[in-house]
Amino acid sequence: MPNSKRPPVVAILNSNDDLVELLRNLLEQAGFVTVTGHIDDVRRGNLDLVNFVKQHQPNVIVYDLVPPYDRSWTYLHLLRDSEPLRGRPFVLTSVNAARAREVVGNSEMVYEIVGKPLDLDQVVTAVKEASKARPTPRAKALR
Repeated sequence: MPNSKRPPVVAILNSNDDLVELLRNLLEQAGFVTVTGHIDDVRRGNLDLVNFVKQHQPNVIVYDLVPPYDRSWTYLHLLRDSEPLRGRPFVLTSVNAARAREVVGNSEMVYEIVGKPLDLDQVVTAVKEASKARPTPRAKALR
């Protein structure tokens, strides 16, 4: 009898094609299904993030904070407060985590990704933990 439980889905939102591909490969090797989108496409209205999330129902969203970090952080807050993103776990990444943390503060962990294996392994580990942390809003509704 086939296993009806689907693997966890991770949405990767980043604007660097090389990093998207690296993360996608590593996350799929770790057993996740991945879907990707470009943050610039979301900002410009070329990708409807609400419909993207409704369609794919990601368990975790990997979101890249980019300069200017204050604007990127504000935009992320707006996204998180929208339905159906509210309550979904996010793993935050940046190519300059130290600068991003100056804006984010200690409220959240920001993982630096510059393509080093250790950086990427930390992101995969964070995604694994986030996928176990809490059910998505859709899963709550099914209870």
